[in-house]
Amino acid sequence: MKQYNILFLCTHNSARSILGEALASTHPSGKFVGFSAGSTPGTSVNPIARELALEMGLDPAKLKSKSWDVFGEAGAPKMDFIITVCDNAAGEVCPIWPGNPATAHWGFPDPSQVEGTDLEKKAAFVNVMNGLKKRIDILAAMPLDKLDSMSLKEIHTKA
Repeated sequence: MKQYNILFLCTHNSARSILGEALASTHPSGKFVGFSAGSTPGTSVNPIARELALEMGLDPAKLKSKSWDVFGEAGAPKMDFIITVCDNAAGEVCPIWPGNPATAHWGFPDPSQVEGTDLEKKAAFVNVMNGLKKRIDILAAMPLDKLDSMSLKEIHTKA
């Protein structure tokens, strides 16, 4: 079975994009290899996002914030899909991606900005994780070899 590479983008690559990478990489369909990056990556992954990604079974070595520039370099994995998960990254000028991947914006509020108890903060991350999971489940059920940017964007309205 062919596996499809999905790059999740967010400004700091510390929470939402990390959750997208973990969900895609550990999806029960086995159809995806997830990656994540940011336009201005932070210095570390948010501790709650780290905890959730590890619970999903993501390799701890992949849990680091990185620039999206690394995926535009020669020798970088070719992406089939590129999905922005924060409104800031969606509005930025992205690099030219090799291979003309299908792109979409699946916006979610930044869970790391939630104030409150530890439980309330974790709940915000779980809400984002569940929203991403719904969209990745819909994506996995689609004819991936025929998918284009328009149909990838429609997943946002179905979830």
